[in-house]
Amino acid sequence: MTQLDFNMDSQWLPFTPNRTFKLDPRVFVAADGMYFTTHDGKKVLDGISSLWCVGAGHKRAQINEAIKKQLDTLDYATAFNASNDKAFQAAELIASMAPGDLNKVLFCNSGSEAADTSMKVALAYHRARGEGHRNVFIGRERGYHGVGFGGMSVGGIPANRKVYGTALLPRVDHLRFIHDPVNHAYINGEEPVWQEDILLELENRILPLHDASNIAAVIVEPVAGSAGWYLPPKGYLKRLREICDKHGILLIFDEVITGFGRMGTNFASDYYGVVPDMLNFAKCVTNGVIPLGGVICRDHLYETLMGANEKSPAHAIEFFHGYTYSGHPVACAAAIATLNLFKEENLFARAGEMGKFLGDSMHTAMKGLPNVIGIRTLGLAGAVELSSIAGLPGKRAFDIFMTCYHKGVLVRPAGENLVLAPPYIVDKAQIELMVSVLADAIKQHA
Repeated sequence: MTQLDFNMDSQWLPFTPNRTFKLDPRVFVAADGMYFTTHDGKKVLDGISSLWCVGAGHKRAQINEAIKKQLDTLDYATAFNASNDKAFQAAELIASMAPGDLNKVLFCNSGSEAADTSMKVALAYHRARGEGHRNVFIGRERGYHGVGFGGMSVGGIPANRKVYGTALLPRVDHLRFIHDPVNHAYINGEEPVWQEDILLELENRILPLHDASNIAAVIVEPVAGSAGWYLPPKGYLKRLREICDKHGILLIFDEVITGFGRMGTNFASDYYGVVPDMLNFAKCVTNGVIPLGGVICRDHLYETLMGANEKSPAHAIEFFHGYTYSGHPVACAAAIATLNLFKEENLFARAGEMGKFLGDSMHTAMKGLPNVIGIRTLGLAGAVELSSIAGLPGKRAFDIFMTCYHKGVLVRPAGENLVLAPPYIVDKAQIELMVSVLADAIKQHA
């Protein structure tokens, strides 16, 4: 290991085993296109878009120049009782890409903040329409909605919840998880067809238990990304939309991972043909370069809050919520440049095309390998699921991740899964390389 020219003692790393990190540090000092450069001068192929963020690849001049220009023009401006031109332009561009009448954008800084923001909108909306008793939220087992207390409460990943106890929101329930490991262990580019309707539990247990009239919103990831790329049953999201409409419940899609091209479409909402009441976004909206997140709301949510305050004094605030950096001008400039770049290079369509190649490659190379119990691919992402080592959950996947890193490919361990989700600019040779390195590492750790 090359001697580091900086001290690692002060930073507490997120979602990382800090006790052992210094023994074998993974430190990136540069990036370009599909590759990182490490502190010891090695090249590492970015097989995960740097946590689902870098759709257009690293060091894109168009985005960087937009940021530099914005810094020289307007570096920061308050979002309270004022705004900036780039925030309005970014909101218009994002709304134009969203399906249906998702036209109102509330900016924040991350997917975690987007989750909490959408939940607050839901509560405010129901109160504004005279149904303030609607304060129950429904998430889903193994769902991920960030690390705010609201997002953790509706989230369903046990390790993210277990130490926070009574600080989590009390009026929350969870839908059954969407994966069938017996009948749908291997899925390649299609929606799994279930013989049972797993949303019957929502209708027959959860809604009667809480009374549907008390439920504010259901929040789900269209595809369960952070848990390990688990795909919903065919028709699941459309049926969920119908159930929510029937009972006056808002439907929130967390598209922090699936938004802006990962499925080969603008959003997973487009892929599945379902318009939610709110759509949470972050990550790829700025190509990961600068933090930016947000919630896109349907018109009727905004209009209801405005209408409920139409007799209030002109200076009265309708929705008490926001962040210091809401609609930050530099972040919005980055978003505008990123979204224009996606369009100019037709990268969403490219993601769809390369996703088919990724899926075929993963299933061909890894099905039947030791300890592999499932492979799921759709859009430009895929996960290979492994059996656990008795008493050491997640260790096999983590060891494989480390081996891939040392062989020059960055993959993502997620529980017992190894995930590939490369930037949209990836080529076939790079997919073949990351798949072969991952397959070899699986064999090595058999």
